[in-house]
Amino acid sequence: MEEYILKTNSDGSTITVRDVQQVLLQMLKDIDAVCRKHDIPYYLSGGSCLGAVRHQGFIPWDDDADICMMYDDYKRFLKAVNDLPDCYYVQCFDTHKEYNVLIPAMKIRLKGTYVEEYNFLLKNRCKDGDGLFIDVFIADYVSEKRWKDVLWRIVQLVLLPFIVLFENLHLNPLPLKKLFVWNARHYGRINKKKGSKLIGYDLCWCFDLIKDPVVYPYEDVYPITYVPFEDTELPIPNTPKSLLDAEVSVHHMSYPPKDDQKPKHIKDIRL
Repeated sequence: MEEYILKTNSDGSTITVRDVQQVLLQMLKDIDAVCRKHDIPYYLSGGSCLGAVRHQGFIPWDDDADICMMYDDYKRFLKAVNDLPDCYYVQCFDTHKEYNVLIPAMKIRLKGTYVEEYNFLLKNRCKDGDGLFIDVFIADYVSEKRWKDVLWRIVQLVLLPFIVLFENLHLNPLPLKKLFVWNARHYGRINKKKGSKLIGYDLCWCFDLIKDPVVYPYEDVYPITYVPFEDTELPIPNTPKSLLDAEVSVHHMSYPPKDDQKPKHIKDIRL
């Protein structure tokens, strides 16, 4: 297996993608144990789901991990995270009003580690640390009428640059952030009430193209199914193709070009 080096330390030792994956794997196991204890369904998403399907574990060059759950389950998960071992701490808008609402809904971080991401717009604004993390995304109900979905996404995209501007001025645009989150929650409530059969990333994650958003049928996700992942089993949608077609590519089972087979999230790290 090719070795992907993320950092060479001053003493000549290295930190590789595989080193990070081993830590992320234990984090995923601990999160899974809490979710099982509280009967909270969740599933691997994005590259983590693709890794489970295509590699029965991590994609060899993937340097992060993502999970997703429905908003109603996320509300219960907010309490359940208190059962995580003491080596973890949680950052989200519900607990940190300085949290950047444009990033995934929650980051579960590991104490005693540090990671700097390759990004400019989505920096961590919380003061309690930048530990290695698992991203937690929220899924919610989406309108089955395409034009309605587009309108709601446009509203969020109008708010987005103002939030980005204030965040990069190191100001906390709390009223705008509250409106942004409220819009996402209200949109999900409306579509749940109407009995929509479609779900996708909630509208706080509005970087998906209006033309091609991350949306898939609820019945293709639930009930979730546990599959082999490294030396354990972790949950994915019961029909993962729908999610992977939307989140990754319709050609997700094919390997990307060699030049694209490289880690893309971590700029600096300490384990």
